[in-house]
Amino acid sequence: MKTFLPDCRRKLWLSIALLGLAATGLSAADFAQWRGPLRDGHSPETGLLAEWPKDGPKLLWQATNVLGGYSTPTVVGDRIYLLGSESGEESVLAFAVKDGSRIWATKLGKSGHPEQQPSYPGARSTPTVDGKFLFALGSDGDLVCLEIASGKEVWRKHLRTDFAGKYGEWAYAESPLVDDDKLIVTPGSTNATVVALNKKTGEVIWKCAVPEGSAAGYSSVIIAEFGSVRQYVQFLASGLMGIEPGTGKLLWRYEKSGKASPAVIITPLVGDGMIYSGAFRATTALIKPVRKDGAFTVEEIYSNGKLPVGSGGVVKVGDYFYGSGGTAAMCVEFKTGTVKWEERSIGAGSLLAVEGRIYVHTESGDVALFEPSAEAYREKGRFTPPGLPSRANAMEKAWTYPVIANGKLYIRDKQTLWCYDVKVK
Repeated sequence: MKTFLPDCRRKLWLSIALLGLAATGLSAADFAQWRGPLRDGHSPETGLLAEWPKDGPKLLWQATNVLGGYSTPTVVGDRIYLLGSESGEESVLAFAVKDGSRIWATKLGKSGHPEQQPSYPGARSTPTVDGKFLFALGSDGDLVCLEIASGKEVWRKHLRTDFAGKYGEWAYAESPLVDDDKLIVTPGSTNATVVALNKKTGEVIWKCAVPEGSAAGYSSVIIAEFGSVRQYVQFLASGLMGIEPGTGKLLWRYEKSGKASPAVIITPLVGDGMIYSGAFRATTALIKPVRKDGAFTVEEIYSNGKLPVGSGGVVKVGDYFYGSGGTAAMCVEFKTGTVKWEERSIGAGSLLAVEGRIYVHTESGDVALFEPSAEAYREKGRFTPPGLPSRANAMEKAWTYPVIANGKLYIRDKQTLWCYDVKVK
């Protein structure tokens, strides 16, 4: 059984990603963007604890100066970058890896849609680091390029003002994608549904227009390849779409897994030439974009409404993927959609796969480690970070994803950031 081995294509893309890191001066142990090098919830880190002590791994430090919000940290070198919100305004912040002390803060903009219901406004996007620069998107649509050394602003755009962008009830939550010389973001307007900008200047390279159902969801663009064609895949409020990187041409669409949902959240999961996606009040589906005679069609492999669509995302390890279905963690056979097990003791949470194990930041605030297996849920440790924050209402949860960089585990919950040592000594 290939439970612990990623497929050959993922190894190839990981090799390409690591070469890209080397070209930008980043280390393979850095965590420079949303959900890791391939945006698939995997980290290439090695030499980590296979099981935690009873009280969890060693706490190195706890910082309470990160402001509010749900932004997942980015860790590069000796610094941590994230977005924080306070008094209706958002900022990009830099902290020291050694002790969590703040190095600089740069104002980003206002928090988007403060009247949202249920009300939990605040920063959501994960900043992307590329060489000496950082790219961040605020929930109101403020998009900035900053120098990582000082936080100095290089250029700025506003997705709603400059592109007539439209966000959902809970404003923008996308994490920008850097691809070579392009920065990819999703304004969500009729004429500029997704745009490619020059990462050095912010100037428009192309606009991809989706006349119907163009409003932005809460997902982030990923890079994939289907029919030997490299493309960008985005999950909108109206479903999935594939885009040609060089021109912005719309290659294909699949609406079923997102249409009519108020919460299109998860980053699509790509594997074995197929894509899994799903959303609350819509459905889940595995599809295969097929190229024939120069054009793409979409084949539906399966579709049902009982598989993971939680805000914590899904990760694929071997032949199975893991995620949250309602209030339970789930293991699902990727190619068939067959549920292998459900575990309610851990509940829903955000996932990161590292070195044959899965880290979970649960919606309750606990952190757990389990061994991926189709046979049963096999937990290898669980702990509660000290000083968990209070929740504004019963529906508000701990939604920030776990991050691992250079042997350290970072957990953010609203105004607090914890750093744990998970390296084998």
